[in-house]
Amino acid sequence: MDPTLTAEICVVGAGPVGGSLACRLAAAGIPTVVVDRAPLPPMEHPDFDGRAYAIAAGSRTLLHDAGLWSRLPDPPNPIEHIRVTDGKLGRPASRLFLDFDVAEAGVAEAGADSGAFGWMVEARGLRVALNAHLHDLPALRVFAPATARVERDAGGALVHLEGGPTIACRLVIAAEGRLSPLRDAAGIPVTRLPYRQTGIVAAIAHEHPHNNTALEHFLPAGPFAQLPMAPSRDAEAGGAPNVSAIVWTERAADAARILGFDDARFGAEIARRLGDHLGAIRPVGRRWSYPLSAMIAHRYTDTRLALAGDAAHGIHPIAGQGLNLGFRDAIALAELLIEAHAAGADPGSPALLARYQRRRRGDNLLMLATTDVLDRLFSNDNPVLRAARDLGIAAVHRIPPLKRAFMRRAMGA
Repeated sequence: MDPTLTAEICVVGAGPVGGSLACRLAAAGIPTVVVDRAPLPPMEHPDFDGRAYAIAAGSRTLLHDAGLWSRLPDPPNPIEHIRVTDGKLGRPASRLFLDFDVAEAGVAEAGADSGAFGWMVEARGLRVALNAHLHDLPALRVFAPATARVERDAGGALVHLEGGPTIACRLVIAAEGRLSPLRDAAGIPVTRLPYRQTGIVAAIAHEHPHNNTALEHFLPAGPFAQLPMAPSRDAEAGGAPNVSAIVWTERAADAARILGFDDARFGAEIARRLGDHLGAIRPVGRRWSYPLSAMIAHRYTDTRLALAGDAAHGIHPIAGQGLNLGFRDAIALAELLIEAHAAGADPGSPALLARYQRRRRGDNLLMLATTDVLDRLFSNDNPVLRAARDLGIAAVHRIPPLKRAFMRRAMGA
């Protein structure tokens, strides 16, 4: 018979949310196991591929407390300014705009790091930090690649690893993404919202510095975002001192056509949306695309089971908050589990899981509704709606308390 290992918590899924949560729990001394279908060896720095995460100021706390922030191989780039504009493709942006400056955010009393709205972290850098740190924590066991079969009842959970041991634990955390097998096995229903849009992700090297400024430019086909990245040694031959991530939404048919362009024409399409404030631009790295949709699980818990990150919710990228919502799940769940561990309480009790759901589901529902409304309001060329949203942008810019509220929300404060 397979040997049985014991742990308090088993996290299934070692992506950014599941991996960070497992590291945070283990750093607090909680015996934890993390299981993932993919191999996770400590790896050499891979090639630049253009993908990056916008880590909100409030989410940075999780990565810091988990011991991951200090293990990033390259310094993250701060986002200190955000400019929000509206317009049409190939035309100058509306003169009514919204500017956020971190110096105006008033975040000291909100408990957030006041140095930036957030930081741009290369996806490969976070993966390198995770893969190394997961293997270095004494309270953490890693099984990857491994396939898990889970049995749960009121007394605990058994996680059977194919070809490996069985893990006896008191709580299983499902962090395996939107198609979560554990969520489906628990019979937890979900509501999905298709958008008939495609998200395009790429990176550019540009002539002028970005001055740590992010741009969110609303166009009839969907939002276009430029996000300031740190200088890169390998984005192109000889290095690239000025680099930005590009995330934009297109109608699905148009996106398929754009993704097939050569670099020169692809760069020209980016320039039509970006404008000329960064000077000459060049695409660098790979291009990525994915169909856009939203999703929310009807509940986040079941017997000895908690959902976190994309297993629980997914939103439109219009506000750049999808991953940060998952990090906020992890922060809330870690706080509850560390508190229970210190008190000798049951980490998988119905009362604790109910507290977790109350703390997170409302926040996630609000963000899903907000991003859904924003996409429907801004992703069109209706002249009445265009006038209304331009006036709304201008009003927020001129009402300091409302502007500060938006800035704090962007920071996760």
